[in-house]
Amino acid sequence: MPFADTTTAPRAVSVERSGHRIHVRAPGYRLEIPDTAAALFRAPVAILSDAHGEPWSYLSLLASAHTRLASDDTVHVERIEADETDDAVELRVIARSSVWLRRELVLRCTPEQLEVRLELEGTGSLTDVTLFGGTGAMPNSASGVFRSDIRFGGVMVPAATEPVQFVRPSTSPAVLGVVGDADAGRLNAVFSPPPLAFGLSREAPTEATRPPAGDWLGMWLRAPVQELTMTTVRYKPLDGGFLLQLDYEGHTPVWGAWCSPALVLRPAASGWGVLDDYRADLAAHGHAPSPRPAADWWTEPLFCGWGAQCARAAHRLHHDDPDAETGPLVSVEDDVATVRAAPDFARQDVYDAFLARLDAHDVDPGTIVIDDRWQAAYGTGEVDADKWPDLRAWIDARHAEGRKVLLWWKAWDAEGIPAEECVRNAVGEPVTVDPGHPGYRERLAGIVRRLLGPDGLDADGFKIDFTQRGPSGASLTGTDGVWGIAAVHLLLETIATAARETKPDALLVAHAVHPSFGDVCDMVRLNDVTERDVHRKRVPVTDQLAMRHGIASRVLPEHLVDTDQWPMPDRASWLAYVEAQPRYGVPALYYVEAIDNSGERIEGADLERVAASWRAYREARA
Repeated sequence: MPFADTTTAPRAVSVERSGHRIHVRAPGYRLEIPDTAAALFRAPVAILSDAHGEPWSYLSLLASAHTRLASDDTVHVERIEADETDDAVELRVIARSSVWLRRELVLRCTPEQLEVRLELEGTGSLTDVTLFGGTGAMPNSASGVFRSDIRFGGVMVPAATEPVQFVRPSTSPAVLGVVGDADAGRLNAVFSPPPLAFGLSREAPTEATRPPAGDWLGMWLRAPVQELTMTTVRYKPLDGGFLLQLDYEGHTPVWGAWCSPALVLRPAASGWGVLDDYRADLAAHGHAPSPRPAADWWTEPLFCGWGAQCARAAHRLHHDDPDAETGPLVSVEDDVATVRAAPDFARQDVYDAFLARLDAHDVDPGTIVIDDRWQAAYGTGEVDADKWPDLRAWIDARHAEGRKVLLWWKAWDAEGIPAEECVRNAVGEPVTVDPGHPGYRERLAGIVRRLLGPDGLDADGFKIDFTQRGPSGASLTGTDGVWGIAAVHLLLETIATAARETKPDALLVAHAVHPSFGDVCDMVRLNDVTERDVHRKRVPVTDQLAMRHGIASRVLPEHLVDTDQWPMPDRASWLAYVEAQPRYGVPALYYVEAIDNSGERIEGADLERVAASWRAYREARA
């Protein structure tokens, strides 16, 4: 289509062909694309620069959408089409694919930002989709993987990771997704999902929890949550180049036309501003639902028994004598043994002892969380009667005291669930539950109603954990199209709907730190503290609290925040964390008798400091 007449009043975004190149100019950025047969003959790139012409990257205009049956290679870039409308310029990179009948990379240039999407036509089950690079077998004999170049110093990764790296060097890979645990290389999905937003900084990072100053470019995904069927979004650098990869793992079928989520690139005033802009963009497109109004009791301080359970387990690891001093945990084996033994202490008599000690020092939690594991089987929610002879009566007693009770819930666990309602591995064994299976959703809703209903336990809500343990792998079988981030949302939506129908003020706490999860999570949990930075230097727990709160409060600004409190390295760090919590959200107490990692005893004076902090918190909210 011919370009509009540029002799009229200046436009916010304009395009012109000059010297065999296409130039797009917007208030905050410039985009320049070669438009010659020679440039398209090899792997073409677009120069993305700031308003002053300083490049952010030479962006590869190749892309790939691989399937279970074939690798998607770019055979030839045929042409670039440009269309100018009243509010945007749209460029289409039309390429011949080895797999798809049609594959076009679309760059939509608005006054504020550049939006990139990949459009396909054909048939196949997507495994990996790559943007700003991909595989090619070009007619000039160049073949293999092509990437965009790196002209920026750092990449912001708004996730809780180990090592702690809020902003990392641009040469380091990064993952945003919903698959992980505490094993090496997998502790990156504590927020599940995290914001699907990277930030590119001109400056290299110098601190573990704070973004550097200077210019920034935001880079995030935008789509309805039901279309986020990838498990992870990967920033993949190599030797001065990078591409972005979306992992669909063969569980997203394409029949006819398909369009990827939009990848938005927008200049930002600061690193934190990237997350503000990301939230605003999703909200403007209807992808950031607001939470329902909070019940008064939701802001009450919480006591969660997990840390205290771990402290008892650590003590048992070292001594048979219940009055002996507990030594510190000194090895990975100690940590593993402690965490494995801690569920043994999710018992009625143990929780009675915890609450009695808190009461003796005027520590008055408004909400009690019974943690891992009160269940006889994780998947079914049946009470372990050996540990809790009468859990309903125990909950009734807490209600009589004016307190509420939340039950810890382990998402995805298939223990006790029929195999046909599960995602299964190659030999037919259940791996996780399958939220795409109608039978499982009905079963889960029934479990929720039993645990919260007046004829069941009459609990007051759930602390939902392990949302990062979703299924991952091309060999698994489950419901096609219900995978990745979308599957996590459907799982939480099933719990939320049943909970609110059963008890309208039921509280749902989850660590889903993504704007599109605002409707299935009432309080966002900052989750487990990690330890060290990339130099093996311990990162103060209060710095991590501030960083995580900064992420959560920007992408879910209307939500309450559960500040969490486990694990703490020592008593002094724990007390510092206690005193910082009221500045960042709802205080949560995990320790009563000792600190698990250091073995230090918690004295009565320490608990009195907790009580004083909570009194000040309540007075400030009155």
